[in-house]
Amino acid sequence: MNVFINDIPLILKKAGDKVYKHHYDLVLDADEYFNSKTLLGDVLIRDVNESLIDRIIRLLEVKKLKKLDSLTLVTDKKRRIIQHLKDQFKIVKAAGGLVIKDGKILMIYRLGKWDLPKGKMKKVEDVREGAIREVEEECGIKVQVIDELPNTWHSYAYKGNKILKKTSWFLMACTDDSLMKPQAEEFIEEVRWMTPEEVKEVLKDAYGSIEFVMNYYLKSLKAGKE
Repeated sequence: MNVFINDIPLILKKAGDKVYKHHYDLVLDADEYFNSKTLLGDVLIRDVNESLIDRIIRLLEVKKLKKLDSLTLVTDKKRRIIQHLKDQFKIVKAAGGLVIKDGKILMIYRLGKWDLPKGKMKKVEDVREGAIREVEEECGIKVQVIDELPNTWHSYAYKGNKILKKTSWFLMACTDDSLMKPQAEEFIEEVRWMTPEEVKEVLKDAYGSIEFVMNYYLKSLKAGKE
């Protein structure tokens, strides 16, 4: 489960999984004191329980932890912790695509961020069909699905509700971009084909979940060339 709370990666690991302490800037046990000023860089917290999850969520939602890069939580109750985390939010389902053509990647610019085309699912809709529909509507192109990509979950507030959006991602090939244009109704200002190098340059102006999906694809692309 790839979760982003207020754009901070929240990584859940099961007790017993290999964890290398030297990969983290700070390692804490659940009963140790910490606050917003303590959490810097990549942080690992061990023996996490439900009450600590509640505290962490409140902290991430209230404070802008600009110096916190990621938060890894280790627990022997991973399934229970995941369900408890979900219970704090209203779940919304969405789907989208990472579209490629001739070695280039399709990016959209929306509300001051570089993004990937995506949108909410209809109540009765196949997730793959929904992803295709959203991409084609937002970008004015035709696509077909090549493969699945990892799902992401990210939080936001809407009309007083705490939302956790699950986005199902697909790798897609563009079959026709002759009528490509941004969907103004969705506040999209630009649709642009970029090389992988250009994409890496703009990821600093993208959401954490988008960076996660993109890095997954770029790593697989690199592995395929080796």
